Amino acid sequence: MPRGDKGSYTDKQKRQAEHIEEGYEKRGASKEEAERRAWATVNASSGGGKKSGSGRGKQENKGPAKRGGKKSAASQSTETRSRAGKEAAATRKRNAGGGAKKAAGKKAASKKSTSKKGGAKKAASKKGGSRKGR
Repeated sequence: MPRGDKGSYTDKQKRQAEHIEEGYEKRGASKEEAERRAWATVNASSGGGKKSGSGRGKQENKGPAKRGGKKSAASQSTETRSRAGKEAAATRKRNAGGGAKKAAGKKAASKKSTSKKGGAKKAASKKGGSRKGR
């Protein structure tokens, strides 16, 4: 079977792909990109062509279809996307200097606090262990 042949897909899968493709085109994707995404979504949810062979009656994963355009930035306006990019750049710039210093300080503090907790846990586990034996 040549690559890209849709012969092994059921009529339902073909209808699903067509419907998904229309949705992507409405959101501004090109015809080719919309078709590619639509078949990728069908494959992700059903696991490929189901016309013949084993595994035909397996349950569908509806997650990819539900997620839709929520994941991509295509659903955002240009202003929102631009503002988010500027905020991200500002955050990276703010966090760029002294990152190693902060991490070293945190490690030292966490070592001190965990040693106290670890000792308390060990004592509690010993008590619990002796009770089980009785």
